[in-house]
Amino acid sequence: MNITRWGARLSGDRRRSVPAARMQDRIDTFSLREVLAHAPALIAVTRGPAHELAYVNEAYREVFGPRRIGLPARDILPELADHGLLALMDQVYRTGRGRTVRARRVDHHAAAYPGMPESERRHGYYTFVCTPVRAEGTQSGGRSVRGVLVFAVDVTDQVQATDRLRESERRHRQAAVTLQRSLLPQRLENPDDLRVAVRYLPGGADAAVGGDWYDVITLGAGRTALVIGDVMGRGVRAAAVMGQLRTAVRAYARLDLPPHEVLQLLDGLAMEIDATQIATCVYAVHDPSEGVLTYSTAGHLPPLVRDPEGRVHRLDDALGPPLGTGGSWPHTSGSVPLEPGSTVVFYTDGLVERRGEDIDRGIDDLAGALDVATGSPEAVRDRLVEHMRLPVEHDDDVAVLVLQLPKHEGREATLFRTASLDLLGGHEVAARARAFTSGVLASWQVGEELRESGVLAVSEFVANALTHGAAPMRLRLRRTDRRLIVEVSDADDHVPRRRRAAADDENGRGVAIVATIASSWGSRLTATGKTVWCEFLL
Repeated sequence: MNITRWGARLSGDRRRSVPAARMQDRIDTFSLREVLAHAPALIAVTRGPAHELAYVNEAYREVFGPRRIGLPARDILPELADHGLLALMDQVYRTGRGRTVRARRVDHHAAAYPGMPESERRHGYYTFVCTPVRAEGTQSGGRSVRGVLVFAVDVTDQVQATDRLRESERRHRQAAVTLQRSLLPQRLENPDDLRVAVRYLPGGADAAVGGDWYDVITLGAGRTALVIGDVMGRGVRAAAVMGQLRTAVRAYARLDLPPHEVLQLLDGLAMEIDATQIATCVYAVHDPSEGVLTYSTAGHLPPLVRDPEGRVHRLDDALGPPLGTGGSWPHTSGSVPLEPGSTVVFYTDGLVERRGEDIDRGIDDLAGALDVATGSPEAVRDRLVEHMRLPVEHDDDVAVLVLQLPKHEGREATLFRTASLDLLGGHEVAARARAFTSGVLASWQVGEELRESGVLAVSEFVANALTHGAAPMRLRLRRTDRRLIVEVSDADDHVPRRRRAAADDENGRGVAIVATIASSWGSRLTATGKTVWCEFLL
């Protein structure tokens, strides 16, 4: 479009076009000084290599106060020096190329607010642009620069909007982290036979919170369940799903099922909670009576075990699909002997996974660190986290659970004792079991009242096994530094239930009696039948 047609549009009448020359005359009536004076940006023009001030507009004076023309910028424009612009202006003058400094905070000069306390003066954020002023007729690529034009655009609204967005994201993430931490165990259960240390590290500041979790659950009779898991995805939703799964694990653990059956139940629940999300999990149970760790894995990274001789190996022979995939491939349980002096490490992928690297390399690196990490579980945990060199802004959550089966030596060894008796024969077995129990508890220096309660519990359990169980039967007594444990096993898989016996019933009171005198009791199915147990606090 030529200048004549543009002028016609301004007049609103195509038939009376304004000649190009007359339009140019109208434009020429506006001086550059008048245009800059009314510009909303802060504008200053300097000339020469010393940047002598040639012009400042009204907007500039309102922010920084009055300025004297003709003096060098270093003396008369200290605000430019404060923001490092003088060196930038030297570059612009020397090279003829513009430079930009973005979003600098500017405190308005006291002269702009006469008599106002400093605490009440305004401040804002400005983006400064320095551009060369060339001699007339010089091409843009030429070096004939006469001065520098500095103008600053107020970007306070944009900066404040960005700050509000960041603050909102920070609060959102903090809420998610708080939610997740509240869903994790607030206090770990402390098993008699194990020493446990855990650590949870949320992802970096720019990462949404994830769904990593861990748990330690005492099952009774000295057995302990250990759990670690990771819900795929991030944010509050992942943390909420994690909380539901953790609660379900604790409920299923009370059923005292084999690990693979617990994971099968969790798989179905995960499908009901959210079919679009999956989770990985390791569920393991330590049985001090048998000296084994039984475990099952649902798509999770394999735990690492270091035996008393210092050999480290992976527990990767009981792998199954992640939770929430529908259970097309059934889970299985595996077991490994756990001798005193052994250490086991459970972890999530945030500890070993690095972008661009094979995750097996990270697991091998962790195994190498475990090979030389010694001391308490806390010391081993800290050494492993330190060795894996997590970035300051790691983008994935990390959960680590370290357990040790300590060696009991000296006086402590006298507090951890085990005795067992095969129950062979007929009804005379009950009397033999009572005598055996009384003698063992006396040798363990158990108080008389507790010894009588233990003998009574053994009598009731053995009588129940003789009536409703099947051979072979076995009695096991265990003492720890905190409790006395009584277990009776037989080959029948019908577990007893506590019930209210009628007044004329001759049977059905044994379990009720034990539940009354013991601190806790329970039963579980085994590979060969069942085990009924009870505990007495020392």
